Amino acid sequence: MANLKEIQRRIKSVSNTQKTTRAMKLVSTAKLKRAEEIAKRSKEYSVKINQVLASIAYQIQEHKVGGIESRYFAKIEGEDLKKTDLIFITADKGLCGGFNYQTIKTVNKKLEALKNDKVKVRLRSIGKKGSEYFKFKGIELVDDVRGLSSAPSYDEAKTFIDKSLENFLNGDTDEITLIYNGYKNMITQELKEIKVLPIDVSKIEKVEHPSMIDFEPNDDESILESLVRKYVEYNLYYALIDSLAAEHSSRMQAMDAATNNAKEMVKNLNLAYNKARQEAITTELIEIISGVEAMK
Repeated sequence: MANLKEIQRRIKSVSNTQKTTRAMKLVSTAKLKRAEEIAKRSKEYSVKINQVLASIAYQIQEHKVGGIESRYFAKIEGEDLKKTDLIFITADKGLCGGFNYQTIKTVNKKLEALKNDKVKVRLRSIGKKGSEYFKFKGIELVDDVRGLSSAPSYDEAKTFIDKSLENFLNGDTDEITLIYNGYKNMITQELKEIKVLPIDVSKIEKVEHPSMIDFEPNDDESILESLVRKYVEYNLYYALIDSLAAEHSSRMQAMDAATNNAKEMVKNLNLAYNKARQEAITTELIEIISGVEAMK
């Protein structure tokens, strides 16, 4: 009977877990729909600001003698790269499958590659899970922000990226790279590694419909620099929104899998309970029959 009680206890425990995972799946599904809509609208703005930036940069590069002189567009490669800012985004919470692991794994690979190239890396973390991992490993974080990945805010994103931006402009770093797990669709996440700065002018394509903006002789690069700042700030903000949608998507799948596993486990435990109960009844019957036979 002790065995039967233990199986009953496990059935109750797993059933309660199943209810929890099912509820978490429903919550993540609802949050995903909202985050997906926000990400869709934000992407439109992100694409447009990138187009405007490309348009203006292309015109200046083509028509100004000497091209663009701004550090934002400095060509840094090979041995010129000495220091880099590596910004990565993870979730503040777990229970979302391999969502955080994929980002951390990519950051580790990037760190190893840069270390082999003798490049100094300054890690900037957004999200509790990533920062806890690297602190546990004894790896220094230049910046550590929590709560931003679960509740993206443009003002907070601007404050965060502005520190890295000033370091870049002062020459403290030569490059800013962003790594995060982005949203592709409801069942797929996409690991993204984006070189935020400097912007490679050689990769800017000729714009078929050039900007209608006219510049005063001394205003072109000042306008471009102002636009680059907005581009950098908004790209981080969009990355946060994109990452949050991917987090909800990953958690929804993880909770769905956990619910199905719990359901299967309850089914197996019920079979085990019925089998054990039948064995107990059979044993009791045998004992009764044996007792009767012994009395004859």
